[in-house]
Parts: sequence; C-alpha cells; structure tokens
Amino acid sequence: MISLRNVEKFYEAGATKNYVLRRINLDVAEGEFISVMGPSGSGKSTLLHVIGMHDTAWGGEYFLDGQPVHKLGKKERAELRNKTIGFVFQSYHLLDHLTVYENLEIPLSYRDTAKRERQSVVADALDRFHIVGKKDLYPTQLSGGQQQLVGVARALIASPKLLLADEPTGNLHSSQGKEIMELFKRLNDEGTTIIQVTHSEQNATYGSRIVKLEDGWIVNN
Repeated sequence: MISLRNVEKFYEAGATKNYVLRRINLDVAEGEFISVMGPSGSGKSTLLHVIGMHDTAWGGEYFLDGQPVHKLGKKERAELRNKTIGFVFQSYHLLDHLTVYENLEIPLSYRDTAKRERQSVVADALDRFHIVGKKDLYPTQLSGGQQQLVGVARALIASPKLLLADEPTGNLHSSQGKEIMELFKRLNDEGTTIIQVTHSEQNATYGSRIVKLEDGWIVNN
C-alpha cells in the first residue's frame, strides 16, 4: 500500500543542511499495523506527516495505493489524502469555531456524502464514542481526553483505508487509552492499515511490526 524510496527531509541553516529524515526506505502492506518508535527528535512525527501528505517539502519517491505521490500536484494530493487517510493527532487539531457534531461532519463533506447519510454516520459515531451529550459543545468546552476522543472519532468516521496516529493516547486516562488501542486493533482486524507513532511499549504491542528511528535513519524495520 505504501512504498517510500530514499525519502529525505532537511532544513537549511546557512550553508548547513540539518537532516530530519535520511534515506528512508519503507514498505507497508495493506492491512499492516505499524508502530514507529524512537527518541524525541528522531523524525517520527515528520515521517508521519510526509506519509499523510501534510508535509510536501521532501525528496525521494512515495507511492500510495499505486499513485506516485511525489509526482502529484497539490490538488491531486489533497484528493488522494481525503479519500484514503484518517488522522489522529496528539494535539487534537479540532476546529474551535465548530461544534463536536460539525467537526465530525467535515471529513464526510470532503467525500460528497449526502446530508441524510452524513447525519446517520455522525449519529453512529457519537453513540460509539459515548459523546452524544457533547455534540453541541465546542472543543474549548471539553477536557483534553474528550477532545482526543472526538479527534479519534473524526479520523475514523469516513472509514479510511489508512489511519495515521501520532501518540493517539497521549492525553487520555489509561482506561480510555486502552479502549482506543482495542478499537484500533479491531479496525486493523477488519482491514484498516494503521501507522502509529508511539513512545509506549504497551501500545506498540497492538501492532504487527515496529519501525525504529534514530537521528532520522531507520535503524530496524
């Protein structure tokens, strides 16, 4: 499903190039559950943002579902991302000016889902995550854990083929965190490909493979 070849990213500081990712070669098969681990600053989140097409300033080749992402224009990348990928961020990335209900509805609007169907899908998500009572609240009115639950619900609402998660349980109580990881495991068993960045050895055990990064290099795969 994913193939990265010699992917590199650096920042220039005068005449110096500071590399964040170095010669990344990685293949992820459809249906895998990968955990990306490594010390802070090793390039884990950067790698996730490259795969998620939020970061476009990199070199190398990237194929997603057979599409050469490195050759696609901005609009084509956005279309591929919106129809294929769901994201769970550590810092939520909810839209503060929209209610919980409206935040959940956005990914469906990207996929031209009919309004009546959107209402049904959002209602199911609210029920599944036990947040029906929060649907008319704004993100700033929620606790950190509640915001993260909404973030996970939003990532999953359009049934993406690929789920990218950056420290998905970082702001949750241990019981909520376990619930999210069990949900990820069920989704993976049903065929969703998952790549998570995590510091948690326990969370990593839910996956089928660990990819370790150090100083921008993959040190085991």
